Amino acid sequence: MAIVKMKRLRMVAMVQDREALLRQLQHMGCVEITQPEDDPDDPLWAQLTRPESEGLTAAHGEQSEAERALEVLKRYAPAKSGLLEPRPGLREGELLDEAGAQKARDMAREINDLDRRLAAIRAEENKLEAQKEVLRPWMALDLPLETGSTAQVTVQLGTLPAAVPMNQAEGEVQAAGELAQLTEVYTERDFHYCMLVCHTSQADAVLEALKALGWSRANLRDWTGTASENLGRLYQETKALREEAAAIQEKLSGMGGYNAPLRQMSDLAGVNVSREEARGRLVDTGQTFLLEGWVPEESWPALKQELDKFPCACEVSDPAPEDYPQVPVRLKNNWFTKPLNMVTDMYSLPVYGSLDPNPLMAPFFILFYGMMMADMGYGIIMVLVSLIVIKKARPDGATMQYMMPLLGLCGVSTFLWGAATGGFFGDLIPQMLAMLNHGAVEDYALPKLFDPLSKAVNVLVGALVLGVAQIFTGMAVSMYKQIKRGETMAALCNEGAWFLVFILAGVAALTGQTTPCVIAILVLLALTQGYGKKGVVGKLMGVAGSLYNNATGYFGDILSYSRLMALMLAGAVTAQVFNTLGAMTGNIFFFFVIAMVGNGLNFALNILGCFVHDMRLQCLEYFGRFYEDGGKPFRPLDINTKYYKVVK
Repeated sequence: MAIVKMKRLRMVAMVQDREALLRQLQHMGCVEITQPEDDPDDPLWAQLTRPESEGLTAAHGEQSEAERALEVLKRYAPAKSGLLEPRPGLREGELLDEAGAQKARDMAREINDLDRRLAAIRAEENKLEAQKEVLRPWMALDLPLETGSTAQVTVQLGTLPAAVPMNQAEGEVQAAGELAQLTEVYTERDFHYCMLVCHTSQADAVLEALKALGWSRANLRDWTGTASENLGRLYQETKALREEAAAIQEKLSGMGGYNAPLRQMSDLAGVNVSREEARGRLVDTGQTFLLEGWVPEESWPALKQELDKFPCACEVSDPAPEDYPQVPVRLKNNWFTKPLNMVTDMYSLPVYGSLDPNPLMAPFFILFYGMMMADMGYGIIMVLVSLIVIKKARPDGATMQYMMPLLGLCGVSTFLWGAATGGFFGDLIPQMLAMLNHGAVEDYALPKLFDPLSKAVNVLVGALVLGVAQIFTGMAVSMYKQIKRGETMAALCNEGAWFLVFILAGVAALTGQTTPCVIAILVLLALTQGYGKKGVVGKLMGVAGSLYNNATGYFGDILSYSRLMALMLAGAVTAQVFNTLGAMTGNIFFFFVIAMVGNGLNFALNILGCFVHDMRLQCLEYFGRFYEDGGKPFRPLDINTKYYKVVK
């Protein structure tokens, strides 16, 4: 239950062994490869080069091809999976099988080509539809669209705004030229589609009159044949395209068996991407390359045994204290504290060389969560969901592998607190028995150690006592860290003095000896809170500032724990309200419907709300006492996959 000790690794090996070494490191999954820092003062450094990046580009392209093909199959032939079905297992050799990978590449290429053809068909259909819209108004025109003007006659097709009456337009045309005729072909909401025929000598005057009315010439000069003939041809082309698209879609629908190979291809490409990214962090000479990184101390013997098989020179060293901010962090915990990695990861990892917060946080987090939920029925649901998901889905993701065990532990705490308060979906059982036996609800109350509704003040006091216990723990850890660093006097004058202040305050409250305790507190603060300050004025300012900051700070932090009582009461009252509403119907069926719906809503709100408030107590009130955050997670070169769980 600590932060894993890390070793800095430096290795020089032959370039021809680089691929084999990287594959071996990826197989072992225990080395995080870092970028060596440039040394501008070293003339030899300028001669080093970076490996080429073509492999990374190719791996990214292969992964994109696989993911695109899977997206296509998701639309036409989705893979069937059961509820909570775990990721299928796959041996490392099967994942890295090049023959299978080549087949998957051919499958991806085939699927993506079909999808691109579908996209081209859709674009062509849209183009044909646009052409149909252009031709439809001219369906009634029994005249080839390529018909043009002659030396004596001007022929022109065009549109007029629908707001212009046709009789007005025809009159304007007749007034402009007696040898002219405007014929309406089709009318819709916005336009009149018309054909103008006039003698060439009068064309300018007639067109001038029409332009004044909003005349716009139709652009149909690229068409041959009548509009009806062209529409028929377009419909035939559209029909052929749709038949081709249907055939492609049917073919894609029968490719459901391609899902597994393509997923394997995507995972393999992801593994290659990780390895190529690691390759990019190396530096080369003509014959050798330099690798720098971090390896857990416990993994070094096995790694050294594998590296000895290659002609390479290795050096491992402990990081210096000034390097701690750059050292990656891995936490090592047992079954009880490991689920709290979820909280630590969401907040921030501890910096290397500090304390692992999980063992210090786990008892409080689980205890507080159960206190806020405090219902046997809710606790049973949480435990069952946790066990079912862990057993059936076998989660191994970065979040789910911690979330489900943590849910189960908090469910046990919730059940125990519910047993202490007599809550089982609120007062569901007493309400139900009272309905069946026509008695009073109080007569059927479940056994309990205390009633949070009638003893709210006691619950508040208990919540504050738990808060004091956690804050005292944080203060003790802070003192331990200071003493370990050799700052014994600072620890005694800061947290040590305030420990005594709290003890004296407790003695005053229990014994009633207020005056001597207050005097002792003031003397204690005067002697300790000026530590490290120079001069009388500096010490007085230190005492005053410490008294104000610490008194208000501790009081505010302790008061924050009243949320434990508030959420316990809120959950219990909400459940009882819904149960009472159900009982008011007088019907046992409607009672269960209303009670279960209400309890479901209450459970859903509280399971998230309690988590948020519990995290706040840990991250603000507790971690602020001793926690040094800002650690970098340890990310070794490993076989990380999305679809398959690789068995090495």
